[in-house]
Parts: sequence; structure tokens; C-alpha cells
Amino acid sequence: MGLLNLPAIEASLRRVQQGFESINQQLTGQRDPMSDEVVENLLAGYAYIDILIEWDIDIFAKGKHKYLLELNNIVLCGPDQELRAEFAQHIKATYDRFYEEPGGGIEDMVEWRANYLSESVWKLAAGLYVRALSKPQLFIEGNHRTGALLASYVLLKAGKPPFVLTVENAVAYFDPSTVIRNIDKLGPMALFRLPGIKRRFARFLEDQANPDYLTAPDPHAISGPPRSINVSPQAPFFQPDPGP
Repeated sequence: MGLLNLPAIEASLRRVQQGFESINQQLTGQRDPMSDEVVENLLAGYAYIDILIEWDIDIFAKGKHKYLLELNNIVLCGPDQELRAEFAQHIKATYDRFYEEPGGGIEDMVEWRANYLSESVWKLAAGLYVRALSKPQLFIEGNHRTGALLASYVLLKAGKPPFVLTVENAVAYFDPSTVIRNIDKLGPMALFRLPGIKRRFARFLEDQANPDYLTAPDPHAISGPPRSINVSPQAPFFQPDPGP
């Protein structure tokens, strides 16, 4: 059994989807509607981080960064291999950016995390979200959604509930995120603005922690090999492996 209550997460995302027109009117910057594809890909992403935690995979460890890249692939394309074939050029461009972007790729994320491991898990999750979203962004597209999943991965790894978008927290999530994506993490203003934004976003994440998004532990569960890693009828491009 996984750690995440995926039906509860889906119910929350569906409520946001249904009320998105009203939510959008309250935002300082308008966003595209939440389509069924967006919701389904997000759910596949949550299922994937659930499996990463179950397999005890550290996506920041050397040789494991591909699993963070896979989260972005899932957010944008889902696990459907035929659809990924259609977007092969974009996936390749994202791969190059992820590994090679000066000051904005995975190397920057790993270095930042190493410097702030002593902070609370809320600040660590918030800081990684801010780092991924601020310019230069970690991915070409889908940084908001992948960043939310990344924060959820960090929280779940520490035994905390994931961050899940709700009707009640949507405006408080989207508006600061719009500000974050317009800040250059390498510029002089970042030294003054990003620490405060990180603290506020950490408090926001902590305030949104909802144990309903976690499954109750089963006292009768029998330990055994991890469950299937499929998040749909077709497996993700990168599958978790139990090796080093």
C-alpha cells in the first residue's frame, strides 16, 4: 500500500477544476483552465512520487536525477509513450536544459539543497520550489506543477502530508508563484526577496498540511516486494529501480 490517499487528492483537484473559472477571476495573472489532461497527469505524478518514496529513491543523489526529470515528463505528457514520441524534440530540449542550464539546472538545485539541509522540512520544500520556479527555471514548461510535486516529495519523505491544490488555497498558491517566476535567482534582488518569499511559502505549506491526503497505516500489512511502478497502463519512461 502506498502512502498517498490518491482518491482524496483527485477529489480535491477535481473541485479546483470545477471552480477554476471563479478562482481565475481572483488571480492577479490569469492562468489556463485545468483540463482533464492536466488533472490526470498531476495524479500520475503523485502516484510516481508515492512509488519513489516506497522504493526509497533519493532524486537528489548522483545517478538518480533522472527521476526528477521524469516528474516533469509525467506532468506534461503523462506516462503514455506514444504521446511522448510526438513530443520527443521538446523532451530532448528539456533534458538538455535540466542537465546543462548554467545556474538553473539540476546542479544548482543539488547545491542549494546541500547548503540548506539543516532547515526545517517546510523551508526545504519551499526553498526547492522557489529555486525551481525562479529564473532561470528548472524546466522549459510545467514548473508550477512539477515544483508542487517536488515539494510534496520532500514533505512525504519526511513523513509529512503532500501539498495538494484546493479551492481554498488556490489563490494563495498561484499569486506568489507568479511573483517567484519573475525573479532572477542569480540577480542581486534575489538576495533580498527570495529568503522572505521562501519563509512565507514554508508557512503556507505547513498551514496546508492535511493528513487526509495520507493513507492510514495498515497494522496487518505484510512486508514484501514493492508494488508495481506503473501509474497507467503504460509504464513511465524512467522506472524506479532498487539498485544504487
